[in-house]
Amino acid sequence: MNEHTFTPQTVLNGQLIQEPQMSPLAFAGFAHFTAMQVRDGRVKGMNLHLDRLRNASVALFGQARPDADILASVRAAMAASDKDAFLTVTVYSAHGEFTSASMHGQPEIIVRTGAPANGPTGPLTLLATEYSRPLPDIKHVGEISKTYYLHRAVEQGYDDAVFIDNTGCLSEGTIWNLAFWDGEAVIWPQAPKLQGTMMSVLQRQLRLLNIEQRTEPVTLSRVPSLRGAVVMNSWTPGVAVAEISGHSLSESESLRTLLHQAYQAEPAQVI
Repeated sequence: MNEHTFTPQTVLNGQLIQEPQMSPLAFAGFAHFTAMQVRDGRVKGMNLHLDRLRNASVALFGQARPDADILASVRAAMAASDKDAFLTVTVYSAHGEFTSASMHGQPEIIVRTGAPANGPTGPLTLLATEYSRPLPDIKHVGEISKTYYLHRAVEQGYDDAVFIDNTGCLSEGTIWNLAFWDGEAVIWPQAPKLQGTMMSVLQRQLRLLNIEQRTEPVTLSRVPSLRGAVVMNSWTPGVAVAEISGHSLSESESLRTLLHQAYQAEPAQVI
């Protein structure tokens, strides 16, 4: 039997793609990532992004690339980009999905830049939906349910969805962390969720500002007793929430202002 080297091909919308490296990247479904905003070549909370990538790589692949490798890839991307950008670092296995081989070997790093973003202005209305993300403590790719529930919320007249776990507690949004305000303290939902880098930045700055914060179960029935709520992610330290499934929140703008002030206190690091 003659040996034959197989050459994989990829067709996009009927056209053959001549970049063989792009096909495995497009289907790198066993992967995790972090996203950040770069302003004037600086990033806030870079240590948190590195921690996230390192911990998730160990959990998924059994090993992590050195922080220096991540930073070198980020710097290479920013050298070819504007100083203000939205930057995503994705770590994946070259072996792809559905194989035990992805447990072994050094993972790959891909960095993408895009236009800088600040998120929606708000205030937002959210539809509470029963759903829990798999592996909620890892920011992984391929989460079709988040977009699915966003679409269902919009169809019902809401801006986005927020999730309730199997104990009846609010946890997180589709691409957001949640925070609430009772008039005196910032309340973080006690439920399985992603520990967002923006959330971590705000928590440490609120401690430095001596602002009280607590982590407590927040059920939908408790929402009417709370005064405000925001959602946050790498885009923004807070977008005011006007309503969650018919329950109004009158002081969300006050919480939004407080969190933006806390974020401004966080120093930015040159990449």
